[in-house]
Amino acid sequence: MTAPAIHHRLRAVDQLVLGYIAVSSVVAAARVGIFPDCGWLLIANALIAALVLLLTHRGLGRLGRVVREVYPLLLLVMLYGALGILNGSGRVPVHDAAVQRWEAAIFGSQPSRDWWQAMPSRFWSTLFHGAYLSYYLIVAVPAIVLLTRGDLSGLRRFVLAVMATFITCYLAFLFFPVAGPYYAFARPTGPFVDNVMARLVYSTLARGSSYGAAFPSSHIAASVAATLAAGRASRPLGLALLVPTVLLAVAVVYCQMHYAVDALAGLAVGALIAGLVVRAPISA
Repeated sequence: MTAPAIHHRLRAVDQLVLGYIAVSSVVAAARVGIFPDCGWLLIANALIAALVLLLTHRGLGRLGRVVREVYPLLLLVMLYGALGILNGSGRVPVHDAAVQRWEAAIFGSQPSRDWWQAMPSRFWSTLFHGAYLSYYLIVAVPAIVLLTRGDLSGLRRFVLAVMATFITCYLAFLFFPVAGPYYAFARPTGPFVDNVMARLVYSTLARGSSYGAAFPSSHIAASVAATLAAGRASRPLGLALLVPTVLLAVAVVYCQMHYAVDALAGLAVGALIAGLVVRAPISA
């Protein structure tokens, strides 16, 4: 008779992922009649849930234990891509008009549309589009560094802070979708986007942008959370992320990727969640 498998208890990040999968599955089931591709998403969600439970098995080898620590970050591409399906690839009603009213009330203009037009610069465009791409490094590099150092508690705190931030943003995208200035306004043209960094950004977005995922800015929220959580584990690492995070906060507005209100909301979400997580006890 085969002995029963012994499992680890679900950690906070596991519960977070499973909770989000449950919510997104309910949304997918409710929208499958309108957006048929949501049916495939239900199957994908079931597979993700099975993966999470499989990774709690105590018999994992070395590679399996590594995957267990970082799998939430590896799921982000899938979870982000699923938002486009859940939002009907551009067919869901969006709330840009409301966000633009907030923008006008706070700033007296539409900074994401007006700023680059008032101050077009090939140099600043190159720098800030490059800063926009640095987002991927801000989220990924600390996990690699902490994993290499064997700082298990620091890695777990980092992954939890980043995932809690992303999932908070993703829930907002599901229930309060905002397309953002990338879709709402005419896109920048001419010398402003005639540089390698701008072309890379637009190429990346053409392959993987999810409609309705603008408010709050998950770019800013996740970068702030990553910087604070990384700084909790290693002050030099946190300081190294500070400059690209600040540049990114400017870049998303100057390059017309997010409304300024998106960026402010992302800053608040990332700081609040990271502030809670970095003070929480994390077992190694």
